[in-house]
Amino acid sequence: MNYQMVPLAAGLYFVGVPIGTARDITLRALDVLASADVLAAEDTRSLRKLMDIHGVPLRDRRIVALHDHSGDGVAARLVAAVKEGRSVAYASEAGMPLIADPGFELSRLAVKEEINLTCAPGPSAVLTALALGGLPTDAFFFAGFLPNSMAARSTALEKLKDVAGTLVFYESPKRLGAMLRDAATVLGAGRSAAVCRELTKKFEELRRGSLEELSRIYEKNAPKGEIVVLVDRGHLESVNQVDIEESLRAALKEMSVRDAADMVSQAHDLPRRKVYQIALALDKA
Repeated sequence: MNYQMVPLAAGLYFVGVPIGTARDITLRALDVLASADVLAAEDTRSLRKLMDIHGVPLRDRRIVALHDHSGDGVAARLVAAVKEGRSVAYASEAGMPLIADPGFELSRLAVKEEINLTCAPGPSAVLTALALGGLPTDAFFFAGFLPNSMAARSTALEKLKDVAGTLVFYESPKRLGAMLRDAATVLGAGRSAAVCRELTKKFEELRRGSLEELSRIYEKNAPKGEIVVLVDRGHLESVNQVDIEESLRAALKEMSVRDAADMVSQAHDLPRRKVYQIALALDKA
């Protein structure tokens, strides 16, 4: 028996559960699942299966479903249970609660109602991917799922272009090729990236390369399973606006706007489109 029955104070307990391998759960998480007065989950069948694997009895408790289609009433009832003096444990389908997970609304209501709130932390696909991806981990930005349509996805990527940290995305296997293609177009075809598939599971797979290389691999061959995509940080300009303008003014004396922008962008390793816009403004001045 891996769990212990422990007294839990009235409150809301977020429980981190495995993203794949069932044995990745923590002992404290098992204790909370065994001891809580009320259980809630994004996927009741997944939590029941996990508890069965570890021998945690359900007893006379039923698992309350809390997902995107549950409505506000479920979260309100769970908070009301805490106010009545009961301990409530919530687990997402996989990983840490609230990370691309409907538990956020429950958390927000708990804060609003000022009830006791704590967490038994566990695995996270975001952090596992960062540990394995081979890209910088000193700073990162989790962007979740990008929009479905090409236009909306490209707009969202444009806003992330200069983030000074590794970008982390969740993606559907069916959309992975299109997402990588749009990322290569917007963020830069040569930017380093990693596709992390089925993390901690039997068929775990990691592919590293440029966005262009990865988009070619997955555009015609949609993978299966859970996907996390990492993209290297945007490299911010090391040259200031004055230096760019001085270089362009000198180049424009002998070159067209297009040629001047090409030369200066390559010389300073800057995005050509931005340099071209500056060159146009100088040429019209």
